[in-house]
Amino acid sequence: MAKKIMIQGTMSNSGKSFLAAALCRIFSQDGYKTAPFKSQNMALNSYITEDGLEIGRAQAMQAEAAGIAPTAEMNPILLKPTSQMGSQVIVMGEVYGNLRAMDYYRKKPAFIPVVQKAFQKLEDEYDVIVLEGAGSPAEINLREHDIVNMGMARMADAPVLLVGDIDRGGVFASLYGTVNLLEPEERARIKGLVINKFRGDVEILKPGLQMIEERLGIPVVGVIPMEQIDLDDEDSLSERLEPGRMPGDERGQPALDIAVIRLPHLSNFTDFNALEQMPGAAVRYVNRTAYLGTPDLVILPGTKNTMEDLTWLRESGLEPAIVRLVEEKQIPLIGICGGFQMLGQQLSDPEGVEGEAGGRMRGMGLLDLETVFSAQKTRTRITGRMEQGFGPFSDGTGSQVEGYEIHMGVTWETAPEAKSQKSCPAVCLADGRMDGRIREDGLVFGTYLHGIFDNEAWTERLLSNLAERKGLTLEPTGQSRDAYRQEQYDKLAELVQKSLDMDAVRRIMGFSEKETEVIRQKCHRENIAKVTGQKEGQP
Repeated sequence: MAKKIMIQGTMSNSGKSFLAAALCRIFSQDGYKTAPFKSQNMALNSYITEDGLEIGRAQAMQAEAAGIAPTAEMNPILLKPTSQMGSQVIVMGEVYGNLRAMDYYRKKPAFIPVVQKAFQKLEDEYDVIVLEGAGSPAEINLREHDIVNMGMARMADAPVLLVGDIDRGGVFASLYGTVNLLEPEERARIKGLVINKFRGDVEILKPGLQMIEERLGIPVVGVIPMEQIDLDDEDSLSERLEPGRMPGDERGQPALDIAVIRLPHLSNFTDFNALEQMPGAAVRYVNRTAYLGTPDLVILPGTKNTMEDLTWLRESGLEPAIVRLVEEKQIPLIGICGGFQMLGQQLSDPEGVEGEAGGRMRGMGLLDLETVFSAQKTRTRITGRMEQGFGPFSDGTGSQVEGYEIHMGVTWETAPEAKSQKSCPAVCLADGRMDGRIREDGLVFGTYLHGIFDNEAWTERLLSNLAERKGLTLEPTGQSRDAYRQEQYDKLAELVQKSLDMDAVRRIMGFSEKETEVIRQKCHRENIAKVTGQKEGQP
């Protein structure tokens, strides 16, 4: 039977996904076949598995950290908010339907067998499972039908590490309050406390650590320092999305200013992580016209509610501001997925997929396209070849690209007599379909392809073309995107190895002293090898 550890937090964004990814990497490095698991995830950042199923992005990231392929069993239930009161419910990677919050709450017991079956499959196939909770286990109004925090810990019979975020303040109060709002059986499952995002001298913190241990009777197994490690974010609490943030500043003055519109239902903003790592480029998120300025590139990202977010774009004044940038200042614009749909002439929702009201609305009119939403969801991983294109989107070598489609709706060209601009297909897909459009003047490009910026050759050419417009030359990256990601996982694992009492964590999980000693000796040999430059096995 697999050994298990569950990471729960005192609040959202306390670092659960971060710590779970670190443990996935560490146990994988120890030689154990390791898998992540989160029974219920609420996030608009999602991922399409190799077999075309949809899961939360965080579990895909954790699987990558563990060196395995993501599967639907790692996140059997995904909730994608469509409004303040409802979500699209994804069960084992397939659309179950749109449910209001109360309706989903009532149906939760029916999903327990699905969760149990998914977890059992992982338990049969893996040596170690790292479970992740959601929000806080102290949400006592949700206790009755809980399937993601203590309810899941009970189903899996998993010990729990409780993580508190000291950067927000009040970490001791949040740890103490969380534990004491739990039932006795739930409190007994918490075997260790972890303080995350610490800045400063840990010696100053030690009296507080001692007091919280005495008051709760639970040991503090680690204090993790604040560290900038670039992982895929789970939800909209990400610091990346702060308006006006310029992530390129720490590398010096960026050559290219890239503005991503922060839509209210912004989804899959992990599309732009690769851009942030490109030398000479700075990505910032914009939710007001005052922040827009005159960037070198504007991006309309994906959204879980295209029509509602297009209405917001109009009401906020951002739509006319973006159109002026394109048509008057010749600033290039990219639309991805929902952003691509917005660029057309018209959007129609005859089945009420986007919202109960359904209806029709005009698009931004920048491409001669129409989109009709339907209940059928397209989700697939795809490969293809970029077409010639125009302007900064030109691609003379026909770069190979890959990514994934995840959208509800079909987009096609408007009738010939209604056309106002010339454009060409953007990508020739391996299955024979054509994706997206590039306007002939080279200023507007739309695509359904998520992950397009992870294709380094095409992205470097795009940025180089944008730089040439400014009379600049960009240096090549010198490192592949995959190598960079693996480096970040190793950096994360090293940080947590140094910060957590991993021997204590292994004891909590049920590792024997002999198993722990073998791992300890292996780590000792690797540390010596790092210092001496020797490879393991050399004299």
